[in-house]
Amino acid sequence: MARTKPLALSAAEIAFVRGLVIHQDDELLAVNKPAGLSSQGGRIDVNTLDELLGAFAKPSGSRPRLVHRLDRDTSGVLLAARSQPAAAYMGKAMMARRVRKTYLALVAPGAPEPREGLIEAALLREDIGRDSRVRVCDVDHPEAKVATTRYRTLAANDQAALVELNPATGRMHQLRVHLAHIGHPVVGDKIYGPDPNLYLKFIAEGWTEEHQRVLGLSRHALHAHELRFSWKDEDLAFTAPLPEDMRERIAGHAELRCAANGASLFDAASPKGATQANPGQRPG
Repeated sequence: MARTKPLALSAAEIAFVRGLVIHQDDELLAVNKPAGLSSQGGRIDVNTLDELLGAFAKPSGSRPRLVHRLDRDTSGVLLAARSQPAAAYMGKAMMARRVRKTYLALVAPGAPEPREGLIEAALLREDIGRDSRVRVCDVDHPEAKVATTRYRTLAANDQAALVELNPATGRMHQLRVHLAHIGHPVVGDKIYGPDPNLYLKFIAEGWTEEHQRVLGLSRHALHAHELRFSWKDEDLAFTAPLPEDMRERIAGHAELRCAANGASLFDAASPKGATQANPGQRPG
């Protein structure tokens, strides 16, 4: 159901949105989306990042427009345009695959074999009632969507692995489906994890002891770590550190923790190669 009244933010919500901002200028806005917050509106009338950013920018600025999306339970960097030229440029850059996206995922069990490589598997979206799922299908299927993901294992033990992912395409649920396809689903994935029925049970019953025992994490451990692209003859990169729930999961695995520290994956969210915003300056 669509919202019928403009969203008015409380002081707490304003502080929350401010805390998400990685970078902002007159044309671009980069934020660190937390897990559990939808990028844009769906079937349920709840606050979304799109609504929060729009309300936050008023009345002094134009509404930021997201140029891509993340799944509700995927955390990390999202980019919004604050002008029509910026929206048009970034839209074309996304379509032409000129934006390099780097994700981090915790997968189980252990490391993929080989430890790095290319996953090429066509995907098919299936609508089941109110839900949509994606499965790997034959490339000759009339509705197949070509999907390609490059992966690299950063560290692993017998139980889990920390994997870096670079999607060449941007299909729905692509990374999660591809990882499940090679036998290493994302930790906490209710749909593509060890038991797909857990998602239906979650919808009906909420989080249960069975979910905790089988999944161990209340959301899938997938994080959009970095966006890198060219902007006005300058190479920009916006990064977001691993969120607390993934850090806690990693903390129980010495090899994964050392790799994350060594790669500075716990560092504060930051722009690289971009002009820093003035202290205290926020969108709108």
